[in-house]
Amino acid sequence: MKPATGILTRILQTSNDSKLVFVRFIAGAIFLSEGIQKYLVVSLLGPSYFRDIGFVHPMFWSYFTGTFEIVCGLLVIAGLFTRIAAVPLLTIMVTALFTAKLPVLIHKGFLSFLQVYRIDFALTLLVLMLLIYGGGRWSADLRILRPRGETNP
Repeated sequence: MKPATGILTRILQTSNDSKLVFVRFIAGAIFLSEGIQKYLVVSLLGPSYFRDIGFVHPMFWSYFTGTFEIVCGLLVIAGLFTRIAAVPLLTIMVTALFTAKLPVLIHKGFLSFLQVYRIDFALTLLVLMLLIYGGGRWSADLRILRPRGETNP
């Protein structure tokens, strides 16, 4: 049987590494919790935070970002469309770097920047890893590509 080729197959293609489940759970859980907090802890992480870092229409951007963090966090945890879900999450991380973290570097110095960026840096690397390698052995992506009963070549 000829292997499937197509855009969906290329996107869903994933490494057969079982350890990626840990990367998916860590990154997905962090984004899920951050997204939920944008709705529940509005005074700290909601529109006022987005206004403070210079966003026009902070209410829209707060809930827009929170929704993507929740949805993509759940997709990453499940390993469903992992690479697709990683793109908006990576976009969020790069935007956070330029809007919230680099001003700390400019105004407070390198050590303060290291303090506020350490978790974001680690999370960015985890999301990059998911973008490159996919969801891994225990992901919905792999189950879609290899239906039940089909063995690995």
